[in-house]
Amino acid sequence: MTTLLHLDASARNPSISRQLSAEFAQAWRTAAPAGTYRYRDVAADPVPFIDAGWTEICDAALAAGVTDLDELAGLARTPAQTAAWAVVEPLLAELRSADVVLIGTPMYNYSIPAALKAWLDQVTFPRMSLAPRRFVVATARGGAYSPGSPKAAFDYQERFLRDFFAGHFAVTDTVFINAELANSRVDPALAQFRTGHDASLTAALNTARALAAEYAK
Repeated sequence: MTTLLHLDASARNPSISRQLSAEFAQAWRTAAPAGTYRYRDVAADPVPFIDAGWTEICDAALAAGVTDLDELAGLARTPAQTAAWAVVEPLLAELRSADVVLIGTPMYNYSIPAALKAWLDQVTFPRMSLAPRRFVVATARGGAYSPGSPKAAFDYQERFLRDFFAGHFAVTDTVFINAELANSRVDPALAQFRTGHDASLTAALNTARALAAEYAK
């Protein structure tokens, strides 16, 4: 039996990234009716930013050479550290239990929302490994950032997340499903790109459904 952890990070509701991630989640649940599905909306129910207690747990892990995530709880000794661990523990448990992690996120200012970064910070500790797990990131971008486009070099969303998962979690099985040119829906100056956006969204939805069926096996 497989487990899907589904996160949404868009400040908009409804939004394109939410639409894409919901499409994947629904297809996955249909293909894996006996699977476990967990959902967390980090925009509507924000994860706190890391605090001093969290940094002290990280320092203790480094000093003691702790890389086993099961040993982290024992490093929380002061009231501040215990309070920090109380935030981390359920988030990390959700992540560790998941075979597939689905993240719906918009591109904000070339990168990811602060709400998603806060979640990543809380569940990341020195020299940890989550492999083997699969990550799927369903994104919405206001412009075009695909390879070969004029703004491709400004894509710090996919680049950051791909490097983050590989560097911190030792996970290299990450797939991005991108719907581009979303601002053509609202910006008259980009109206000429609406057809391109519609095509990009349709392709992304089709990919989400197909990938979900594959990952549910």
